[in-house]
Amino acid sequence: MYDGSYHGWLVLLSFAIAVLASYTALDMASNVSTAKGRSAWRWLAAGACAMGIGIWSMHFTGMLAFSLPIPLGYDPAITGASLLIAIASSAFALWWVSRPSLSWRSVIGGALVMGAGISSMHYTGMAAMRMMPGIQFDHSLTAASIGIAVLASGAALQLAFRLRARSSRVKLWRAGAAVVMGSAIIGMHYTGMAAAEFPVGAVCGAALDGFRTDGLALSVAIGTVAVLVLALTVSVFDLRLQTRASALAESEARAQELAHLATHDMLTGLPNRAAFEARLNESMADIDLHGSHVAVMFIDLDGFKAVNDALGHHAGDLLLIEVARRMRKTLRRGDMVARLGGDEFVMVVNIDRPADAAEIARGILGSLDHRFELQGLELHLSASVGIAVYPDDGKHPHELLRAADAAMYRAKSQGKNGYWFYDPSLEANARELLQLAQDLRWAVQRNELTLYYQPKLDVSGETIVGVEALLRWGHPTRGLILPERFIGLAERVGLILPIGEWVIDEACRQIANWRSMGLTDWTMAVNLSAIQIRHSALPDIVYAALERHAVAPHCLVLEITESTMVDMDASIQVIERLHRMGVQIAIDDFGIGYSSLLNLKRLPVHELKIDRGFVRELESRTSDEAIVSAIVAMGKTLNLRIVAEGVETAEQHALLSGIGCHSMQGFLFAQPMPADRLVESIEQDGARVRLKRSGVNASAV
Repeated sequence: MYDGSYHGWLVLLSFAIAVLASYTALDMASNVSTAKGRSAWRWLAAGACAMGIGIWSMHFTGMLAFSLPIPLGYDPAITGASLLIAIASSAFALWWVSRPSLSWRSVIGGALVMGAGISSMHYTGMAAMRMMPGIQFDHSLTAASIGIAVLASGAALQLAFRLRARSSRVKLWRAGAAVVMGSAIIGMHYTGMAAAEFPVGAVCGAALDGFRTDGLALSVAIGTVAVLVLALTVSVFDLRLQTRASALAESEARAQELAHLATHDMLTGLPNRAAFEARLNESMADIDLHGSHVAVMFIDLDGFKAVNDALGHHAGDLLLIEVARRMRKTLRRGDMVARLGGDEFVMVVNIDRPADAAEIARGILGSLDHRFELQGLELHLSASVGIAVYPDDGKHPHELLRAADAAMYRAKSQGKNGYWFYDPSLEANARELLQLAQDLRWAVQRNELTLYYQPKLDVSGETIVGVEALLRWGHPTRGLILPERFIGLAERVGLILPIGEWVIDEACRQIANWRSMGLTDWTMAVNLSAIQIRHSALPDIVYAALERHAVAPHCLVLEITESTMVDMDASIQVIERLHRMGVQIAIDDFGIGYSSLLNLKRLPVHELKIDRGFVRELESRTSDEAIVSAIVAMGKTLNLRIVAEGVETAEQHALLSGIGCHSMQGFLFAQPMPADRLVESIEQDGARVRLKRSGVNASAV
């Protein structure tokens, strides 16, 4: 056999090419895996060519480093076939590692395919020598070379997959991995060369008409290095472009996020006031050009503050989010709903006629007229909607918003859960309400609030058994104002709790004063608002007032209505604390709530007050008499006192007496009056305290 030899510098050059080709392969793998669409296929083709040429060049340079005592050459067609095999194997490898995941089975399968490709390239390249007689191979070394090719391919696939990310740290790992991969590829090549045996007397058929080895090694190496360096340069520039593009995209996304935050409410995701005004200006400009109308709808939730106070701000936030979701579902194409803050929302809707706005308002009210489930509770909510129309009700956004706001307050004053169109008279009412709210803030400090008292009499209509305290506001310029005019306002501006505390204290002071006069059998009834009954400090306030004026707890009767109990569980906790103190509890306006019997079962109640609506119709409607009879019978079964309020005629008195009510109050006996006038109107007959006949129906507010 011929003894072959190697040119040392060419062997080193082939190793350098192998390392450079390996690094190029790893770098290209990252490009292919991160590119999308056609760009990915372009990178795959370019990477396969660069990587294939690099691996083939290493092989060919290694072949050129080998020399025999005879002239050597390489067949161009077969050599070209070995190059195509190298490129195809590289394309397969890059495609394989660009997948989202790479399991061990995938690694093994890919290593076998790629290893077979590299081995085919190597032995096809050796066949390009066209030795006669042919090359003989040592089977064990040949198998070893193929095994090395498979193992090197598996390692290359794993490294390429794991080092696809782009960062400076990955580049260092990639350089080390390229040395390992290059060594493995070189090891496969020279193991395969060691397996080849050339018989003495053999002739290289390609030496005459093929590539000659003289000077070819250096040309191939220089050309290959140029290709690989070019590929790496393009990859680096692409990385920089992608980095800049990524930074630009990130900056654009951040700018969009900031723009969204600047124009949207963070809690509900709805547009905010700025976005609302911008949309309204656009709609107004469009109306100016093309005609028609745009409506501004101001939406305020009824009773939201009570829920927020009772359940906390987190629960209130969840409720607002759900309300916003329901409002979105009512929107038509081109409409907008925005949140101004708190529980105030506003809509911009394009309409042809005002009736369209009314239909949309009914849709909003209908969307909210379904129970809300919150923290295991079922809540019912409504809204008041004010509507202003451009160009009729204002020429500027702030004018339209103010007009819609005024209309909303009118809707709220009309019983809530409704809508109202703006008219100019509302402006005066809005200014009056604003001034009234300012005056109300000083009413307690200036001692402008006072209590009137309406007697409750036994069934005979003669003996006083107690009184109900009714709040009045003695305004310095407006005169005496009834609570219907300012209690709702007090709730909206956050004054109901201090006013309620004053009422409880004043009622206790007055009952203590009367007891010192010998009127020891009277009870004092005080109405509680929705916010008070859910205020956890209410029992402490009541206890402090009773202690301050030395009043026995059973003398105080706190009247609640079912409408105050939005959160039944929280209300019951407060009421039970009051009950344990000895304070009496009465349900006012009984019979008109949606769950009266259920509430009666759960509450520690002492007294039921039949709603005046039933009493008013007693003489003309037999159904009301049947209802009142049923309420009285049920109350007696539960050992509750039954009080009828709003008794105005002798016929009503007679019917209620016959049905079995325990006590009554109403204009038939006496209207509400100040404490001193009440004392003047009574007379004592032994243990009985009666109204003087001259005092009955005395003129009072």
